[in-house]
Amino acid sequence: MTNRPTATAALLLLITSPVLAADHDLKLPTQTILGVDPAEANDTLPSANSHIDSSQISPFNLGANLSESLQRSPGILALNRQNYAQDVQISSRGFGARAQFGVRGVRLIQDGIPLTMPDGQGQPSLFDLDGMQYIDVLRGPLSALYGNASGGIIQGFTEAAPLHPTLDSRSAMGSDNLWRSRLKYGGQHGDLSINANVSRLETDGYRDHSKAQRDMANLRLGWDIDDASSLTLLLNSLDQPETQDPLGLSASALDEDREQAVARAEQYNTRKTVRHNQAGLNYQRRLSNDDQLTVMVYGGERYVAQYLAFTGDDPFAGGGVIELDREFGGGELGWQRQTELFNLPVELAAGLTYGYQGEGRKGFVNNDGDKGDLKRDEFNRVDSKEAYLISTWALTNQWSLTAGFRHSRVEFESEDDFLSDGSDDSGNVDYQQTTPALGISYQWSPALTLYAAAGQGFETPTFQELAYRPSGSGLNFDLQPSESRNAEVGFKLRQGDTRVEAAVFYTRVEDEIVTGVEQVATERSTYANAGQSSRRGLELAIEQRLAYDFNAYLAYTYLDAEFDQYTDGNGNDFSGNSLPGVPRHSLYAELAWAPDNGFSTALEAQSLSQRYATDDNQSKAPGYAVFNWRAGYRQELGNWALEPFARVDNLADKQYIGSLIVNGAGARYYEPAPERNWLVGVGLQYSWE
Repeated sequence: MTNRPTATAALLLLITSPVLAADHDLKLPTQTILGVDPAEANDTLPSANSHIDSSQISPFNLGANLSESLQRSPGILALNRQNYAQDVQISSRGFGARAQFGVRGVRLIQDGIPLTMPDGQGQPSLFDLDGMQYIDVLRGPLSALYGNASGGIIQGFTEAAPLHPTLDSRSAMGSDNLWRSRLKYGGQHGDLSINANVSRLETDGYRDHSKAQRDMANLRLGWDIDDASSLTLLLNSLDQPETQDPLGLSASALDEDREQAVARAEQYNTRKTVRHNQAGLNYQRRLSNDDQLTVMVYGGERYVAQYLAFTGDDPFAGGGVIELDREFGGGELGWQRQTELFNLPVELAAGLTYGYQGEGRKGFVNNDGDKGDLKRDEFNRVDSKEAYLISTWALTNQWSLTAGFRHSRVEFESEDDFLSDGSDDSGNVDYQQTTPALGISYQWSPALTLYAAAGQGFETPTFQELAYRPSGSGLNFDLQPSESRNAEVGFKLRQGDTRVEAAVFYTRVEDEIVTGVEQVATERSTYANAGQSSRRGLELAIEQRLAYDFNAYLAYTYLDAEFDQYTDGNGNDFSGNSLPGVPRHSLYAELAWAPDNGFSTALEAQSLSQRYATDDNQSKAPGYAVFNWRAGYRQELGNWALEPFARVDNLADKQYIGSLIVNGAGARYYEPAPERNWLVGVGLQYSWE
């Protein structure tokens, strides 16, 4: 029997020296080069990127879903599924659009700690939005330097602790018995800084059988050890018990009653329980020769129990109740230097990373919502090892070059402990890939930067995608990673009260991972490789400060994504069809007014064009445009601050499809968005000055 190391052991193995941390923003060497805080530094980066600061993350929003702020980034599609059992749906330039739950194809990071597992599956609900200072979004060829499943990068950075101890509470209530409350504390105590928050969310949900409760707690301790070194400890916890899952609706059910849950959801009491605890340490030290050393380690555990919409008692079905007991961990050793090579200033970064994911997976019969007999028992593990080297060269005062590569090796192994079915489905597979990227930028003037970039990326299947074969039992080791080749050109303009960013891009993907043959007995989806697909598009962001304290913003994406060559397992030729889940046009715009008296308000517009729900393009969601309104007021009274706010979404009370379950089982593709809905809340803050 193969030895099964725990995440704790993996974590301890990586701590070979004192690991201490930082009060300032935590950035790995690659993040220091590719995603930096100052706006002027981002303007010279040869890649499309968006910077979303704290004023655009949580004010006048619920503050619980990443989709609330990510809609401001062109190229990113972030949709609230109105289903807390399945999390927010996020894709970048089409990468990740097929995900039926969670996020894949897009890498998630907070304070240098990955929120994406080594197999490529990420959970956006783990982001600490209550403590977030800003979010950096990176798209395009340079994102491949982050390794496996990096079709886009979303990095969150926790705000610095306030100088004086501050206690901040915020509560909101809204439609469908929605309620969320959080309490946050921050302060600096000598060389130690503290940021901590706890929150609870409760809702009955827009649809039947979609009740949810989510409790979160986050702690960030920063310690300035001396002038040259610092340490940060991060602790995150999420508890989400018995979250109901209404499932997607078929076209006929949608027409009948858009708020209903599928009959099977009631019969089998479809639901999910999630418990997630994670810790991370980040140590940074500036050496005497101005080298910088970074040591990051993290580890945690995650438990998931999910009740699906079928019994799962057929041969090889694997059960209709899934229990996952996961331990994970990893770390990074990074080095960075500013020096000269060939008489040119250059910034170098190199490092080694390791990630481990060990997961016990059990399947049981679903007896109308009760757990029955054992049908599957296995232990799955992933080991990810990577090495990277990145350089940024100042060729002249106007020209700069960014070049680098990352070599990744991702190993999957499965041990089958359920042998009573007469089959030992143990096995393993090893994926290796080197992903190079190159970008060059030219500063045409102090206000205008032009750039071009090219790179190659790859994406392994996740364990969930490997979990089932089209027939029989065991993992689908025939599934191969997809490989992408990416290119883009663009410009960034910042002059006076005007900011414009634009990018034109092209991507070719080989062996695109798609939903394959459906297991008829269980309606469970399996996955396969399509031959070839391509994406070409345009991204545009414009911000303009206007007279009388008005500010206008627009983010627009044109994305033409299609299968160039694809014949599915049933012999159907889908070549020339559009990729499902990907709108050709998407837009977010707002007009905000913020006079200098503490009051602010804005009108928002969101629009998506038609999206297909299936590879055959026979089912689709019509395009839509909706308008939202928000307003808030901040009044400071001595050490106190009061901030009431309100918002109304879907002002015109429009009926539309919010998100799609691509190639969903049983033709249940549609997840409707709410009609007109409201949210009101108030924040109260006290500072000990």
